[in-house]
Amino acid sequence: MSLIFCTDLDNTLIYSYRHDIGREKILVERMEGKELSYMTQKSLELLQKISAECMVIPVTTRSLAQYSRVLLGDSVPITYALAANGGILLENGEPVKEWFEETLKIVEEADEELEKAIFFLNQDPDVCMEVRKVDGLFVYTKSTDSQASIDRLREKLDEEKVYLDTNRAKLYVFPKKLDKGSSILRLREWLFKKGEKRQILAAGDSKFDRPMLLAADRGFCPDTLVIENRGHITEFPKSEFTQKTLEEVWRLVCKEKAGLCSTASADGNRR
Repeated sequence: MSLIFCTDLDNTLIYSYRHDIGREKILVERMEGKELSYMTQKSLELLQKISAECMVIPVTTRSLAQYSRVLLGDSVPITYALAANGGILLENGEPVKEWFEETLKIVEEADEELEKAIFFLNQDPDVCMEVRKVDGLFVYTKSTDSQASIDRLREKLDEEKVYLDTNRAKLYVFPKKLDKGSSILRLREWLFKKGEKRQILAAGDSKFDRPMLLAADRGFCPDTLVIENRGHITEFPKSEFTQKTLEEVWRLVCKEKAGLCSTASADGNRR
């Protein structure tokens, strides 16, 4: 198996109850009795086929607690997952201590800036939610004017060590070295022997996924996501993004499997 499928979750594989994805859908996230997120039946069936032939690795900015709420079912085997923008590695649902300790060393230089961000955001008049240090790795809150809050923070923080971003009301401060792209490359080195070829396929819908899409061998995104140098990235119409992406990944998995079978047959004939 030489393909790895690294995929974002929200708005790539799964969708909030606020989105209309049709009647044929499967509940994949619940919290305190409330139904939160769904997959379409077709998407789940494709993901089941892909995961039977290819390693599927969810890669999400969700916290460890938020990720743990997502249940894709026993029919989609997930051995590894990356949460907290790649800062936390889970193996069979359990955090890998060595990975997290290594992450803390990688982002250590940004810690002072994160603490400063917490201090200044707590003084910000537009912040409308508790300021959190998510899993000890990055800062998250909400603002009634997130762009104004970001602009004020930029005057206070060293952007050589952290990067700031928004998603509507949500506001994030990440260590510069904590992103999905560096995390999937690090995971490939972590899991496989040096020189062992493992091609990464990646899917994502948001700017947080850009580093992962750029780091992958093949990437898939909706046509609404702007990415420079995207020669290896395929875009699909936003309304069809999930289905088209999974269909293309399945096609590539089948193509690789056919190639491996042909090689094995040829090797057998030579004997």
